[in-house]
Amino acid sequence: MSNETNFPPEIRHELHDLRKEWCWFLFLGIGLIVLGLVALGSAFITSLAVIVFFGLLMVLGGAAQIASAFWAGRWSGMALHLLLGIFYAVVGMLMIDAPIDSLKAVTLLIAAFLIVGGLFRIVAALTIRFPAWGWQMLSGVISVLLGLMINKGWPDNSFFIVGMFLGIELIFSGWYWVMLSIGIRTLPDSPAA
Repeated sequence: MSNETNFPPEIRHELHDLRKEWCWFLFLGIGLIVLGLVALGSAFITSLAVIVFFGLLMVLGGAAQIASAFWAGRWSGMALHLLLGIFYAVVGMLMIDAPIDSLKAVTLLIAAFLIVGGLFRIVAALTIRFPAWGWQMLSGVISVLLGLMINKGWPDNSFFIVGMFLGIELIFSGWYWVMLSIGIRTLPDSPAA
């Protein structure tokens, strides 16, 4: 951010205004890091909370979908929207009713997404070979290995994988906000002309 003169005038003024509030970004970052550490320290409770919260969101989304299907009246897509709303609500209620089994299913889905996504990245890196393609291939290999490790430890690792992933995400997001606040803090006092 030290090369502020490369930004358009509107961005320079926004950055200048953000500089006054840099401490709030720092507090947000520190808060997210602390939450991430708590989530890592209590991964099982975090995993259960995530599953129950996601189940509640599914129920609310299903109820909204059902209401909108009736609210829109008779139209060609009403039946499909009604069925989707019922599906969301039922899946959400099942997740809330059986959070341990839902954790197992979600963990298996995470493993599958990591394996398939990693394989796609590997194939893309090997076929396209754009600049620095090795990093994309390495990223794909790591994703595949993570997915295989999760799958191998399934269902025993289901109790902490979701909480662990959330904790890691919160820590990295918090670190981003801390670094952004430091970058904003080091900007000059007045916007460059």
